[in-house]
Amino acid sequence: MVDTSENHDIPFYHRRNPFESPLWNVVDRYYDEFERVYPERYEKTYGYWRPVIGDVIGKYLLCGDLREGFARVRCEDCGKEHFVAFSCKQRLFCPSCAQKRILELATHTQEEVCEKVPHRQFVFTIPKRLRIFFRYDRELLKELPKLAWELVREIYQVVVKREDAIPGMIATVQTFGELAHFHPHVHTVVTDGVFTPDGTFIPFLEMAVEPFLKLWENKVFALLLKKEKITQDVVDQMRRWRHSGFSVHKKVLITEDDPKGLENLIQYIARCPFSLSRMIKITDNGQVIYKTEHGGCHKFPDPASDDLKGGVARNFQIFDPLDFLAEITQHIPEPRAHTIRYFGWYSNKKRGCRKKQIASQDEVEEVVINDDDTPYRKLCRSRWSALIRKVYEINPLKCPDCGGEMKFIAFIEKEDQEDIIEKILKHCNLWIEPKARVSPGAPSGEDVDFILEPTYIPIDEFLANF
Repeated sequence: MVDTSENHDIPFYHRRNPFESPLWNVVDRYYDEFERVYPERYEKTYGYWRPVIGDVIGKYLLCGDLREGFARVRCEDCGKEHFVAFSCKQRLFCPSCAQKRILELATHTQEEVCEKVPHRQFVFTIPKRLRIFFRYDRELLKELPKLAWELVREIYQVVVKREDAIPGMIATVQTFGELAHFHPHVHTVVTDGVFTPDGTFIPFLEMAVEPFLKLWENKVFALLLKKEKITQDVVDQMRRWRHSGFSVHKKVLITEDDPKGLENLIQYIARCPFSLSRMIKITDNGQVIYKTEHGGCHKFPDPASDDLKGGVARNFQIFDPLDFLAEITQHIPEPRAHTIRYFGWYSNKKRGCRKKQIASQDEVEEVVINDDDTPYRKLCRSRWSALIRKVYEINPLKCPDCGGEMKFIAFIEKEDQEDIIEKILKHCNLWIEPKARVSPGAPSGEDVDFILEPTYIPIDEFLANF
């Protein structure tokens, strides 16, 4: 949050209030009921209950809560202080922590991993008929980036006619569509060319998409046949379809002189499954109106009809609160599951070997380190500040009173200091009783009906009559 009031000539950072988040309030009000009814209501559709969901939700509800501990920040010039709450650091659920993780990842990858060469985005998707296997068997999701890497490497090596030449690839599996539904697909950032063993880069001209599409289809079928998820009859039947449902998109190209574009692309492929800005309204009874990212039109089954192929076309979806929780929690990754993978020239092994080779060639110089101000400590202090600057374009360590430099002076953790935390927050009028929480959304007076005409309905038009 940024304060630009006339009492201050510079904008400054304010700690966010997690209890005001519409997502936090929906989770706080309905999660217990969601977990209780899950086996009967959602297990058939979403698979068995995964314990990681409860772990992530529990930590998310404490994210940004000063009662869980905080850091003290003080201005060295005027003595002004404020508190910085601890974060939950949960992946692909907490929007705040996800944004920080994405910014860190994008900055690190663009600066430390990627070479200054052209990069191309590949998006590999699979048919709806096959997605159910990846929903019920999460281990299969790990195989998709490997398949994408294998086919890109094979085609690139055929083009340059060299088996020792490899591209660099960054890959991630996204399990979500624009309206948070389950839609597993692979996003990759690939060098638009290959590296030879001596580091020489061989760029490519534009290549047709057909070889990538055909090989992608073959590899996915082979994977599911090997895992005995489908039979050869299913493969033969799907190959006779006019539209197979497989697709490969490769039109986005980032040139070597566009590091910001590359960083933005990495942020995009690693983004959170849902956005708070698209939760445009929450009714008094918890229904969530969620819109698409770019205003695109999607079809949904008409509740008044038995025809599941037809549907209502609109750029938003109305969720029952429990259904909304079911949709967004299915995208939480398993513990210790890698969400970003590096292949080829960008693999950890290749980068490690190159660093060792460079280090062995450099002269060893004596390095003097001040124990009170090591480079690592400087990095730890600057990381949070740098991330806030990227998000809000302000300096969170600039004093709002005098403009001086603020520094972290203490960390107060809940363990063994719970009484101290309560005393400090009450003294500063920042204590909130555990049950004194904001209810989600403004009162609407009634439920949202699903009676919609089977034509495209823009969200602005719908809300005008809501």
